[in-house]
Amino acid sequence: MAPIRTALIGLSSSAITAWASQAHLPYLLSEHGKSRFKITALLNSSADAAKAAIAHYNLGSDVKAYGSPEDLAADKDIDFVACATRVDVHYDTIKPSVAAGKAVFVEWPLAENVKRASELADLAKQTGSTTIVGIQARVSPVVTKVKEVLESGAIGKVVSSNLQLTSPYVERSRVSAGLAYFLDKKVGGNPVTIGLAHTLDFIHYVLGEYEDFDAHTQIQHPNKVVYDKDSGEERQVTSDVPDLVSLHGTLKPSSFVMKGASFTATYQVAPPWPGTLPLIWTITGEKGELRITASKTAFLNVAGSGILIEQLDFASNEIKSIDWEFNAHIAELPERARNISTLYDLFAEGRLEEAGAADFAAAVNDRSPALRTSQSTPRSRLTQQRASPSRRLDFGRHGFALHSKLLLSIVN
Repeated sequence: MAPIRTALIGLSSSAITAWASQAHLPYLLSEHGKSRFKITALLNSSADAAKAAIAHYNLGSDVKAYGSPEDLAADKDIDFVACATRVDVHYDTIKPSVAAGKAVFVEWPLAENVKRASELADLAKQTGSTTIVGIQARVSPVVTKVKEVLESGAIGKVVSSNLQLTSPYVERSRVSAGLAYFLDKKVGGNPVTIGLAHTLDFIHYVLGEYEDFDAHTQIQHPNKVVYDKDSGEERQVTSDVPDLVSLHGTLKPSSFVMKGASFTATYQVAPPWPGTLPLIWTITGEKGELRITASKTAFLNVAGSGILIEQLDFASNEIKSIDWEFNAHIAELPERARNISTLYDLFAEGRLEEAGAADFAAAVNDRSPALRTSQSTPRSRLTQQRASPSRRLDFGRHGFALHSKLLLSIVN
């Protein structure tokens, strides 16, 4: 089979953030990746910027350089488009390719707000475009192993679960200039809609969705210093993005989740307490408990090591570690690229749906691959509180069954 002709959006030789080069390019340039995909074009802010990236990464003179999303979409020699830009650029850069019926892979969040994400999902449905949303922790071997253990009945039916999540590499009061947009909720990309949403996605993929829940957000530290590492310049900015989110609710019952089982979660956009772990996820069953921890980073979507799965047996009080591993060709890649690379493989093999990968429809909750049989609509109560001045905003009750859509709504 001929390699899939691929266009990459956002691969830059001078980008402040480098997700395309760190998470997508390693697979596409690996021997395994090149046997399945061929980079045929780049789309950047201008054709010259695309040409500079082609030269910088030695992609070859046959790779086309585009500065227009419409021109890229019109290219009949492109089958698959992967977008790894800042979230508020997603809509404009991929919409023409979706309209053209091309297969499209977009990093999460799909768009900067629910309205635009829904428009893209509707358009993909109309054109028959195969779509992927990069909430890749679903296909992590850690997550698939946890799901396998629960479905086996090893700890009995799940009676509760708890998540404690922090951000080990952030500063409480300072943000680098390259990530200053994290403080502006209208951009749509920030620690809540990215870090927390990725984490809640794989947890709900494993345990199922909420039946009913409450969510509370707070801006504990609204005043931030934005600093430029190169120039040394600093400026004061007021953030309107929550830095504390708490959720609690009841999970839908399933073959391995007991009726009335609860899931609670707390996320702080702050480093963990010294000596503690940035991610601790426990799943309590009738006969035992699973504990999943991460020591290097809190976020399993980008973690490739430092993750431990432990199982406690209540009867014997014995604890055992549960092994997990990446496929060999994936394990050779940089950690950030590993789960993303699995999504590429699944697309090439036609196994996205089988593996539970998310598409545009799932991103706006037209359907959830993990729970296609469920038709009920959970309720949520959303409140937001800013530390200073003290005030409370009632977001009302929304019929958002998928947590990712909920989180977009919290900050939009």
